[in-house]
Amino acid sequence: MTEKPLFIPLKTEYYEAFIDGSKTTEYRKFGPGWNFDTCRVGRRVTISRGYGKSDRRHGTITHFCRSGLLPKAWADVYGDHPGPAACITIELDEVKE
Repeated sequence: MTEKPLFIPLKTEYYEAFIDGSKTTEYRKFGPGWNFDTCRVGRRVTISRGYGKSDRRHGTITHFCRSGLLPKAWADVYGDHPGPAACITIELDEVKE
């Protein structure tokens, strides 16, 4: 049985940063949904602008780690939440024209 791609909904600014290549790593709270099992290297992912179905891209997790060093954008999303982050590096598939 093939594993379902990991679904990662993103705010518009972060989705667009993945699309233009200025962002390659997504940060989530490390825990049951975002850990070494769910975010294993090689797993397929679907990133989405929000939860809609029109703006989606597919890719593969190329690196995963747990880190306490949080990027500035962390506070924009999670506030001052203490604790480790799941750092999910994604390589998007080439767009076929």
